[in-house]
Amino acid sequence: MFGYPKQSCLHLPTPISYLSNLSDRLGIEFYMKRDDLTEFGVGGNKLRKLEYLIYDAKEKGATMLITVGGAQTNHGRLTAAVAAKNQMKCAIVAMDDYPGILSSNMLLDRIFGAYVFLHKPDGTPLMDVVERVADKFESQGERCYFIPMGGSNEIGALGYYECAQELKQEFKSGHVIVPLGSMGTYMGLFCGLHDSDLTLTGIQIMPYEEDIYTYACNYFNKIKESWHLDFDVTEEDFDIATDYLYGGYNVPSETVRNAIYDMARSEAIVLDPCYTGKTYAALLDMLNEGKIKKDETIIFIHTGGLPGVYTPSHQKAFEAELMDGVTILG
Repeated sequence: MFGYPKQSCLHLPTPISYLSNLSDRLGIEFYMKRDDLTEFGVGGNKLRKLEYLIYDAKEKGATMLITVGGAQTNHGRLTAAVAAKNQMKCAIVAMDDYPGILSSNMLLDRIFGAYVFLHKPDGTPLMDVVERVADKFESQGERCYFIPMGGSNEIGALGYYECAQELKQEFKSGHVIVPLGSMGTYMGLFCGLHDSDLTLTGIQIMPYEEDIYTYACNYFNKIKESWHLDFDVTEEDFDIATDYLYGGYNVPSETVRNAIYDMARSEAIVLDPCYTGKTYAALLDMLNEGKIKKDETIIFIHTGGLPGVYTPSHQKAFEAELMDGVTILG
C-alpha cells in the first residue's frame, strides 16, 4: 500500500451481510461491511489502522504503546489488545472523569493489561499529560510509541485505504455510510474510493473545535504529501453529515437507542450507542428527509464498539426502557 508495510493481524476481507428485512422495509438495498467481526480484542475498525501502526512502532524499537481517548475509548481497548498480542506494554491517557465503575472498555483495557491514566478535563493540554506518562515509563527503560486519538494519522488511515480496495472488489457502485469521529476511517476510505463509482458519506458523531471541512482538507493534505497522491481536493469534495449529533459525543439518546433496537430486532446485529447506533439513526433520518433515495444501494460500515452498550450511562438508559420486559418469577 504505497510502499507501506504492515503487520498482518486480520483475516481480510471482512464479511458482507445483506440486511434483507431492513431492505424490504426501508426500500433500499442494504448491505453491511462487518468490520466489527475482526479477529481479536472484541473487534472493531481500529484494528485495520493498528496493523500499520504496530509495524511502524516495532520498526522504531518501541516496547510500549501510548494512546489517548475518552475513558471508554474503543481505540484504546484495541490498542491494548494489539499491545498484548505483541507482548508490549500499553498506556491509555484519557482527559475524563472516572465513570464510577470499572466497566465496558475500561474494564477490558485492564484485562488486556493496559495502564489507564485519567486526568480531569481542567484545561491541561492533553499532550502535556501524555509527556508526563511517557517520561514515567521511559525512566523505567521503556521505549514509547505514541498513537493519536483513533489511530488517525497518515499511517493509520492506510488501513481504510485498504478497506476501500476491498469495497471496490465487492461493489461496482453504491453509497458507503460510515461513522466519522477522529476522521482516519473516513479519510482512508475517501482517498481509496475517489476513482470509483462508490460514493461516501461520513456521519459526524462528535463536535469539532474547528470547522470540520477545514480539518478534513488539512488532514487530506498531510496524507497527500505522505502517500504521494496525485489529486487535489476542496471542501466541496467531502460529504459529511453534520446534523446528527443527537445531543453530543457519547451522550445517551433515545433516538439512537431506538435505532439500536430496530437493527437488533430486524437483523440480530448489535450497534453501539456512540458510533454505529448514531450512524444508523442518521441514515433513518436521511431516508425520511429524502437525502437518501429509495432503491439506493447502501453499504454501512459496522465499525464495532459493542462494549459501549455496557458503559454506565448508556446501560442505565437501556435498563430504564427495557426492564418492562423482564419478569422475576418466584
